[in-house]
Formats: sequence, structure tokens, C-alpha cells
Amino acid sequence: MENQSFLQKYFKFNEKNTTTKTEIIAGITTFFTMVYIVFVNPSILGDAGMDKQVVFVTTCLIAAFGTIAMGLFSNLPIALAPAMGLNAFFAYVVVGKLGYSWEIGMGTIFWGSVGLLLLTIFQIRYWLMASIPLSLRVGIGAGIGFFIALIGFKNMGLVVPNPATLVALGDLHNPQVLMGVLGFFIIVVLAARNIYSGVLVSIVTITALALAFDDTVVFNGIISMPPSLGAVVGKVDVLGALDTALLGIIFSFLLVNLFDSSGTLLGVTDKAGFSDAQGRFPKMKQALYVDSISAVTGSYIGTSAISTYIESGAGVSVGGRTGMTAVVVGLLFLLTIFFSPLAAMVPAYATAGALVYVGILMASSLIRVEWDDLTEATPAFITAAMMPFTYSITEGIAFGFISYCVMKVCTGRWKEINAPVWVVSLLFIAKFVWVG
Repeated sequence: MENQSFLQKYFKFNEKNTTTKTEIIAGITTFFTMVYIVFVNPSILGDAGMDKQVVFVTTCLIAAFGTIAMGLFSNLPIALAPAMGLNAFFAYVVVGKLGYSWEIGMGTIFWGSVGLLLLTIFQIRYWLMASIPLSLRVGIGAGIGFFIALIGFKNMGLVVPNPATLVALGDLHNPQVLMGVLGFFIIVVLAARNIYSGVLVSIVTITALALAFDDTVVFNGIISMPPSLGAVVGKVDVLGALDTALLGIIFSFLLVNLFDSSGTLLGVTDKAGFSDAQGRFPKMKQALYVDSISAVTGSYIGTSAISTYIESGAGVSVGGRTGMTAVVVGLLFLLTIFFSPLAAMVPAYATAGALVYVGILMASSLIRVEWDDLTEATPAFITAAMMPFTYSITEGIAFGFISYCVMKVCTGRWKEINAPVWVVSLLFIAKFVWVG
């Protein structure tokens, strides 16, 4: 009873109209909707040359650290984990396309996260976010969605390179392609039926099929002690990332994480009924600090930037109202650390469907664009389209900001351009002129 009374008092159950049982169920629900990240993140970062089993453990650790801290300090039912989209940008563009080592690439994520923390400390985070036009914010989110969906199609083998047409349809007789496609439809069908754990069900199902039909997938057990983290932790090249050629990438990580984490915080708190008309919610300051510090910590130990997860809404939908929901999620992530052999067993095509599904969710925001106003529609479209077509989030953001200024100036509406948009656009133009 004493423990129960302490929990009720600390998390304010009566004030939030909830119970211990409800909070535990909400925490379990949120965990199963987002635990896919412990398989997807190692798969993506592994493509950048990082040790998959170590990344599995660090992903669990930082998700646990950030989520428990969010629960204890902000009393919000919000979970944190490595951000989808940013991990793909790091692995396939910064490391894969540009040729930087993963150590330096992770250093750029670190400095982008430090920038986010500074914006939080100086209380300009929401001011900056509010200064970016809706069309650009929507275009950035949707563009990341298209970008990671393209990676998902590539990982399942459904889209392949073609010298004549740039891309082409993959081999539909290949069992790996078919299993990847099956995994995607399992996710979207279950999601359409409001089954929250659809992504996890898909990954487990396709991995089981892979064990039966794919000789390259080998069972190495289920439970083990965590491996040594020395292959990743302490290897991030923070100083090496302070290169002028990388400033655009650092800025992109900062900008994307700013919109991603802040937008999710607003969305989940609004759904839970915590926020007011201006988007403010109780203990907002504590939530922003936890979010920012977790991002810095995560990148320093070798995981992509940490962000709040929209899947937190699943726990809220079943009654989660306090930080105990988040604490339950964090504790479950800690337990997951001992299942690291599973991460090595999951093939890329088993997680590819999750990337495409996240792409659908992120692209849905395009409905908010004023398509009848070409000065708004053009930058939104350019931003979203250029990310997959240039295989770069940075270039998509750059062309989006520049096209916004061009459209407003050339139509006599230059007064609609605020100072932050001018500054960002000029910085990108300078980058193209002097860096390329």
C-alpha cells in the first residue's frame, strides 16, 4: 500500500483520473507499438558499418534512459527512441553517399543535437519552429517520409537501380522480395484494423519465414548477456565532425529533429488533452530538456538522434495519462537488452515494410498544404520531392527554403518571408556557391 500511495502521489493519479493498472497497460501498449525500432535501427546503422548487436543494446539503453527521464521529470506518457529518417539519412547519405566514416557521421548528429539543446536552453525552440512556414514544415516531414519509403522499397528489393531509367521494379520471383512485400501488407492491414503491434508482428512473422526459406538467416539463440559496447561507445568523432563541409549536414540534423520532436510533443499532448490552444502543456520546459539532453546523449554513445515517438499516442488512446506509462516503457526497453541475438537474426527485408509504413504516416501531412496557392504548394512539393530524388534530406530542405523565397519575391509577396527563412535560405545559397 505504501508503494501504491507513493505512485499515486508522485504521478498524480487522482488528478489525472487514472490508475496503476491503466498506466501499466498503456505502457505495455506503447512499448509494443515502437519496439520495432530495436530491430530497424541496428539494421540501418549496420549498413553504415556499425556493429549491429552493439547498436541493438545502445538503442535499448538510450530509449530506456530518455523515456524513464521523460516520465519522472515531466510526468507525461511520452516515449523516446532513435528517430526514423535521421538514422536513414546518416547511414545512406552521410556515410553511404558522401563517404564519411560512421564515427564522423555520428559526430554531425551529436552537434545537431547540441544545437537543439542550445535552442531549448535559450528558449527559442518554439519561436523558431513557429517562424518556419507551414508549407515548409509539412514538406520536410513528407519528404523524409518519401525518402525512408524509398529506402524501404530498396531494402526489400522491390526497387532496384537501372542505368537506363535510374530505378526499376525488382525481381518478383525472388522470395526475399515477396517476403518483404508481405511484411509491409501485414503492417498496414493490422494498422487499419487498429492493432497497435502490427510492425512487431510483421517483423517476427517475416523473420520466422526467413529462417525457414532463407539460408543466409541463422538462428543464434534468443537470450544472452549484452555484448561489449566498445565497438561503438566512445568511438564517435566529435572533433572530426567540426568541418565546414559538414555544416549543412549538421544544420539539417538540427532542423529535422527540431520539427520531428517538437511536433510529436505537441501532437501527443494535444491528443491526451494536456495542451491549450497555443500548444502549451504542463511541464513543457522539463519535457523539452529531457528530449534535448537525450538526443545529445544518444548520439554521443552511437545511436541516431533521439526523438519523441508518435507511437506514444497508442498508450494515450488506452488511457495513459501520466509519466508512469513512460516509466513502464523504459523498463521494458531495459529488459529487451538481453535479447540481442534476435537483432542479428532479423534480415533487412523483414524491417523494410516498417520503413514504408512510417513513410505513409509522414507523407499524410501533405493534406495540410494550400495547394491552390502556388507560392505555398511549390516549396512544399519541391521540399518533399527533392529529398528522395537527390537522396538527401539536406538538399530537399535547401531547395524548399530557396523556392519559398523565389515564389514570394517574384509574386510581390516578399513581406510574407520572415527573418529566419531569409537567413536559412541565404545560408543554403552560400553553401551551393562556395561548397557545392
